[in-house]
Amino acid sequence: MTEALLVRRLAAEALGTVFLLMAVVGSGIMAERLSGGNGALALLCNTLATGAALMVLISIFAPLSGAHFNPAVTLYFVLRREITLPAALFYVAVQIAGAILGVYAAHAMFASPILELSHKLRDGPSQWFSESVATFGLIAAIAGSTRHRPGATPLLVGLYISAAYWFTASTSFANPAVTIARAMTDSFAGIAPESAPGFIAAQIVAAIAAYFFFGWLFDDDRKAG
Repeated sequence: MTEALLVRRLAAEALGTVFLLMAVVGSGIMAERLSGGNGALALLCNTLATGAALMVLISIFAPLSGAHFNPAVTLYFVLRREITLPAALFYVAVQIAGAILGVYAAHAMFASPILELSHKLRDGPSQWFSESVATFGLIAAIAGSTRHRPGATPLLVGLYISAAYWFTASTSFANPAVTIARAMTDSFAGIAPESAPGFIAAQIVAAIAAYFFFGWLFDDDRKAG
């Protein structure tokens, strides 16, 4: 990979993650302000915006960078040897930076304080298990779609995350960069900084487990075919 191509890929990863977090946090702020205290309605609005944004962003940036926007996804592709470790480290750095910038941009758009920390605790085994399920399922969507229907990957990932917002107790962060950034907003989408390490650990463990399981599942399918 040339240096110029790597820079373009990093720019795509950074910009995509900025817009993803603007969608997550911005829609959360808007939903909370307009829902009149109805938490289910606020979550539904947050879900729709996030799922739609993911479909668009993956469609736009996947041909260039792969549209990871997520260190757990990048880890999966490192394990598959589809991206080198040095490039992956750059990916993770710009994903985290882009996620934080996306939160700041959302705050600026809604006239909220730019610098915040969340006070929303999301602790305990059920939350950590939820994040492991959410991340395992996200890798399943990526592994399965890229193996069998690569053109459908944006739709399937967007739909999966939209569904997982509702069937996981954690509302499916499934992304270490998103988790770090959402600790920096005291809004509907926030997570207290002290809750973030448990989420991130669960996400990383689930991504590794998914690599081994789906590597076995789909490689076996390929050989059988």
